[in-house]
Amino acid sequence: MEQKSWTLTDRQLCDCEMILDGSFYPLNRFMNEKDYTGVLKEMRLSTGELFPIPITLDLDKDFSEQVEIGQKILLKDKEGFKIAILTIDSIWKPDFYMESELVYGTSDESHPGVNYLFNKSYNTYVGGELEKISFPNHYDYRKYRLKPFQIRKSFNEMGWDKVVAFQTRNPLHRAHVEMTLNAMKDLDARLLLHPVVGLTKPGDVDHFTRVRCYEKVIQKYPSNSAILALLPLAMRMGGPRETLLHALIRKNYGCTHIIVGRDHAGPGNDSKGKPFYGPYEAQDLLKKHKKEIGIEIVPFQFLVFSTKYNIYKPIEDIQNNEEYKTISGTELRDILDKGEKIPEWFTYSEVSKELKKSRPPINERGLTIFFTGLSGSGKSTIANGLFIKFLEHNNRPVTLLDGDIVRTHLSSELGFSKKHRSLNVQRIGFVASEITKNGGIAICAPIAPYESDRRYNRDLISKFGNYIEIFVNTSLEKCEERDSKGLYKLARMGKIKEFTGISDPYEKPKSPDLIVNSDGSQSPEKLVDHIYQTIIKMRFL
Repeated sequence: MEQKSWTLTDRQLCDCEMILDGSFYPLNRFMNEKDYTGVLKEMRLSTGELFPIPITLDLDKDFSEQVEIGQKILLKDKEGFKIAILTIDSIWKPDFYMESELVYGTSDESHPGVNYLFNKSYNTYVGGELEKISFPNHYDYRKYRLKPFQIRKSFNEMGWDKVVAFQTRNPLHRAHVEMTLNAMKDLDARLLLHPVVGLTKPGDVDHFTRVRCYEKVIQKYPSNSAILALLPLAMRMGGPRETLLHALIRKNYGCTHIIVGRDHAGPGNDSKGKPFYGPYEAQDLLKKHKKEIGIEIVPFQFLVFSTKYNIYKPIEDIQNNEEYKTISGTELRDILDKGEKIPEWFTYSEVSKELKKSRPPINERGLTIFFTGLSGSGKSTIANGLFIKFLEHNNRPVTLLDGDIVRTHLSSELGFSKKHRSLNVQRIGFVASEITKNGGIAICAPIAPYESDRRYNRDLISKFGNYIEIFVNTSLEKCEERDSKGLYKLARMGKIKEFTGISDPYEKPKSPDLIVNSDGSQSPEKLVDHIYQTIIKMRFL
């Protein structure tokens, strides 16, 4: 039987590495259907061990139809490096709704884990034993990428018999340092600062910036009391269940305690503004299973800065009429967006410098303006007018990626099938992301008929800068009326297949940043001025 190869996605690569290095013990394979069902319903592997999160290998339709039970497939990274051989012993179709409800307690797609399931996961799962070929290559921060056995060996050599783990996916500030120092003092323990550098919550500070911040902060601890190591975990933001997983992982790294915060590993609020998880659900679930896991919980004390005493204190210890300060993640991002100074009481100057470099003020970041609408809606005319407007009033580089321009120079070999339309739009998104990443302005004007492609581009580009989606909401009748090329007429006659708006759907944007109508009631010049002024009001210029 021919050995086929599968290129692992970013999440799959993280999962594979954690299986191979023992971080996920007792799990040592990609789950089969029996393991998967047991984890969903009882948080138990088929062998009976506690395990809270499904770790599965999902395959796309084309590839899954080419494999069968007993077959060996080669798992590679995106560069083609061989990672492992998987011997398939289970193939099944998961129920994403059931998985989301049982694992995350919700099917609301504003939850990152749920969103990944419904919009990024492939619909066939395979499980099987893994034979390691090599660990994934990491070119960054190699000295911190320590495996469980290496960390345990270090603890033994240093005589650390009590070690408290602190997981973070955010930069550390003064309150975090105070909190970990307090835990170390109370337990007479040392610290494993163990940040996640795999996939985290969309919009999080990139791990390169975070590690530079950790390198500065680790120096604030007493000598030989704390070590920094990086964890290649792909977080699901699964709240209580994920907290159990974090505890299992730290037990495998040799830790005796783990700090668990309020709403640990939670993604915040749902689409209706209600928290996905209660503040202490994660702590309660870990307490319930701590004996089986073999690790003690250290409840996170929410610290605030007392202006009266000039120290950090647990909020429960704040006395009546005692003034205090704190800054939420949202407030910190707002400070950075406005280019304001981060208060010294909140974080260290070294951390502030790194954060400012990583997140410059809004008006200094790159920008993508993404128009979408039917053929003939007027988006190309408006986009070109806006392009000229930027050339007139700004000294930043600006690039126009109109649909016809892209089809000529970037996607000339593509047809108009759904697959090719998606590929064309995602190519535009990639080019725009590179322009945005480097501080430029990209104006895009494809039809982009599918919501999933537009969401893909928003997620991709927003990592690097600002993004505005503009829906040119012009009626189909008006588009047909102004059709100078006669394309709609040919489509109505059946001479053009898969034509958007006629024989192929146009999915209206669910939540565009701006809606304009180019039905003729306003001149293109007025629409361009309106859009330009709106961008200024949004502080993007």
